[in-house]
Amino acid sequence: MDFLGYANKRVIVSGCFSGMGEATARKLVELGAEVHGLDFKESALDLASFSLVDLRDPATIEAAVTGIGGRVDALFNCAGLPQTAPAMDVMKVNYAGARHLTEQVIPLMGEGGAIASISSTGGMGWSRKLPMLSEFVKISGFDAIVKWCEENAETVAEGYSLSKEAIIVWTMWSSSQLIKRGIRINCTLPAPTQTPMMDEFESATAAEVLDTFIQPINRRATPEEQAGPLICLNSDAAGYVNGVVLPVDGGFMGAVTTGQADLSALMPSS
Repeated sequence: MDFLGYANKRVIVSGCFSGMGEATARKLVELGAEVHGLDFKESALDLASFSLVDLRDPATIEAAVTGIGGRVDALFNCAGLPQTAPAMDVMKVNYAGARHLTEQVIPLMGEGGAIASISSTGGMGWSRKLPMLSEFVKISGFDAIVKWCEENAETVAEGYSLSKEAIIVWTMWSSSQLIKRGIRINCTLPAPTQTPMMDEFESATAAEVLDTFIQPINRRATPEEQAGPLICLNSDAAGYVNGVVLPVDGGFMGAVTTGQADLSALMPSS
């Protein structure tokens, strides 16, 4: 029985070259989906199609979606940049570009369409910024989003945290609108995951800070462990799941909520 319902479904995966996106695309191919990949580097997977896309450039996004055409059943927003990249590039790729891609794909979706995006436990501070983020996600259009970021560079900071917080709030905000068209949207919050990007995180973040986010399981996730929940969220089996921000963190959020996580490494030193 095809419980997840991906056989012959047409899906798009951004960030399919490596990491979580590669693991997601590879598993979807195994599940019988027609997978169309997007990335800044060419994928070695056996995909139905592949398009070189720079999420910092909306024209390349639009050209890729036009090239894919037809009905799209599911979109997986897996592409991302770490905080070591220039802040505006991070905002463009992690939020503005992902959102622009989604908005280009939505007209190709019908009843039963689904969208899943990767946020991060690095965006878990979204609730403390909710008034600002609620206004930010109402800004539409790639250029308008970038303009706001350039005018609010101090708020953007390194870009990574804000981009992931924005994905979370945008997911929840969009879910009420899209479900009226029969389209679901959800996102995941991965804990530190052993992908090629991890070298960048390690170069910019103290080891004890990174290790804080792997409690209580005390190991990093694999890309495959992150791909599974994404695939489930966009599957037929999750047809009533909408607007969910799903921690995929080995229990970290649970430990924080119940006071069992040691957060001392995140506290400013006296």
